[in-house]
Amino acid sequence: MSLLGTVVGALWAMLPAYVPNNAAVLFGGGRPLDGGRNLGERRILGDGKTWRGTVAGITTGVVLAGVLNAVRERASEAAGVALPSFPAPAAVALAAGAMLGDILASFLKRRTGRDRGAAFPGLDQLDFVVAALALAAVVVPDWTRETFTPGRLLVVTVVTPALHLLTNAGAYVLGLKDEPW
Repeated sequence: MSLLGTVVGALWAMLPAYVPNNAAVLFGGGRPLDGGRNLGERRILGDGKTWRGTVAGITTGVVLAGVLNAVRERASEAAGVALPSFPAPAAVALAAGAMLGDILASFLKRRTGRDRGAAFPGLDQLDFVVAALALAAVVVPDWTRETFTPGRLLVVTVVTPALHLLTNAGAYVLGLKDEPW
């Protein structure tokens, strides 16, 4: 597969995991997942992780996977690349895994004394990727192995931090986030 094909395939395969956290920012708010409770002197997760945002994020990722399935053949022809489809369990695993990764990162941030929105380089950019791929590997191991080839995994690892910073900077400019990271 060509470099362009690897890049396009990697980005396509990750879209159901890339979008949920953005949707959570757009549609979130409401009751926090941790119910306002502390673990020791710090919140378990914080106000930024809400039920509405989590459900909206997972739903958006799953719906996006369905849309991608619907346009896959035409997109593959247009790009000249065989793009993967998303069986329902893979769509749910990628979207839910992305949200789980962000929630786990929030938990780790609180445990290390960081406030909501504080930067945690590396973790902030790849938490959702690791959890999404791990959950997909557990739920649909054959699909994950076939879809996320070593080349695609390398692309995801290299490109995701830059995409993460760009989307967060955009959300900051639009007033959707308090920090540009």
